[in-house]
Amino acid sequence: MTESKTLSNAKILRTQQTEAEQRLWYHLRAHRFMSLKFKRQKPIGRYIVDFVCMEQMLVIELDGGQHSEQIEYDQRRDAWLRSQGYTVLRFWNNAVMQELDGVLEQIRLMIILEPSPPPPLPQAGEGR
Repeated sequence: MTESKTLSNAKILRTQQTEAEQRLWYHLRAHRFMSLKFKRQKPIGRYIVDFVCMEQMLVIELDGGQHSEQIEYDQRRDAWLRSQGYTVLRFWNNAVMQELDGVLEQIRLMIILEPSPPPPLPQAGEGR
């Protein structure tokens, strides 16, 4: 998929969020969650992730009932994201709708237990 097509698809997905995505986004947006900046429907490589905190290299994916057929695709996708340094958390939509506090606590614990990677060292000639 071309970059412009991926960006176009991401914009469409932002306008067609599921109820679970809307509910979780309310808590993640505008630095509301642990003062971190999250983005939604963000292209990363050839994939579009539901939510990402770039500072923590954390991807959050929500899955609906139809996802049982996509297990293999999701596994390949998650493996690629992990190879790029991201941690991937997956939750079922019904978990967000019925157990939101538990979902938010799992995200919080992941951030606390796996802090963000250190920033890259400056290139030669940069910095002091």
